[in-house]
Amino acid sequence: MSRSLPDKLAVPELDLLSPLLNQDGDSWTAHFQGLTLRTALQPIYSISHKRIVGYEALIRAFDPDNAAVLPLHLFQLPSSDAENLLLDRLCRYLHIRNYSDVQDQLNWLFLNVSPQAVTSGSRADSFFGQLLKKTGLPPHRIVMEIVEQPTDDAEKLRETVAYYKRLGCLTAIDDFGAGHSNFERIWNLSPDIVKLDRTLLTRATEDHKARQILNGIVSLLHQSGCLVLLEGVETREQALIAIDGGVDFVQGYYFQTPSTDLEGLIHAPANFEDLLQEYKSRNQVTFDPTRQLIDFFSPYFRAAIDKLGHGASMHQACLELANHGAVSRCYLVDDQGVQIADTLVSDTGARHSDPRFKPLESTSSADWFRQQYLRQALAQPENLHVTSPYLCVTGAYMCVTLSQGYYHEGELRVLCCDILANPT
Repeated sequence: MSRSLPDKLAVPELDLLSPLLNQDGDSWTAHFQGLTLRTALQPIYSISHKRIVGYEALIRAFDPDNAAVLPLHLFQLPSSDAENLLLDRLCRYLHIRNYSDVQDQLNWLFLNVSPQAVTSGSRADSFFGQLLKKTGLPPHRIVMEIVEQPTDDAEKLRETVAYYKRLGCLTAIDDFGAGHSNFERIWNLSPDIVKLDRTLLTRATEDHKARQILNGIVSLLHQSGCLVLLEGVETREQALIAIDGGVDFVQGYYFQTPSTDLEGLIHAPANFEDLLQEYKSRNQVTFDPTRQLIDFFSPYFRAAIDKLGHGASMHQACLELANHGAVSRCYLVDDQGVQIADTLVSDTGARHSDPRFKPLESTSSADWFRQQYLRQALAQPENLHVTSPYLCVTGAYMCVTLSQGYYHEGELRVLCCDILANPT
């Protein structure tokens, strides 16, 4: 049964919204401008737990002929701030009413709230506290999602987020990595969870460099004290990228599509066993070349260090090492991390030299102490160490570095060798 809205809307409170809801069988529906609104849920999975830990509530609208109406068109219907606020709160009311009846007393409900609704109306969203009290849903089971975009009133946004936290809810920043995303918003709002925009995953699927950036963003967010959710996972390969990227939670069509069959979702777990087994197999393949690098280059390093110990020059001692097709340069460092002599650049290194980075080529007396490979070699001399791929500051190319400490006339030195990570 459809109900008309008053011509002039006050700030919509529960008494105004309650008549717009109807119980339809086992679920609730709402009515807005002739449309019937229903709740759809999409599961959110924890990779480590291998199970559902929450659901995002999504609105589904239908016209009088029961034809689906795009959410975009639904949210274009309000013609005033008051109507926009009403629709936002009506959706939340509907979702919480439905979720309260779901036989799941553990997991989170993720609710979207528009920035316009957050920063308009009263100083704090007292409506939401009343709603939780009326429905009996504990606030610690709610995650309030706020879309990452500029707002005219950043202070009010901060106050509103603080209000949800005082209620006992978790907070999340949505669509991070798209549009106006920035870490300043993370620092200002201190969300519990950050949802990465699906465009980051799309780029990571197509570009290895973008995948490294994705992994770096996840690491920075973790250091900021945020759990990370990657949405928009649609393929098995993207699921493996998410696992490798270190995200905590995943969401997307690959695991489960949104459904209005709310009870049925609880009995539709994803199979993480096969995914994690494939990841472990791939990861083992990734680790093996590291071991192979050490095994392969150990004789070269032993020979070079022996020659250096007998007074040979860097060129004489490392010539055989530098002649290997993947080696770009060799250099020697003292126990303070300072380079002792000029770098021995191989033919491979010379061919890959980019004249745009010529100011970085000379490394005489450079200080490498900040580099992890140098500190490892100093801490564990006589062992050959190898890094993960990283961006080399001498030419802005990706490389791995082999390093080994040894003693020469009682002084600790480190022989280093850079190997192109992606030789052509």
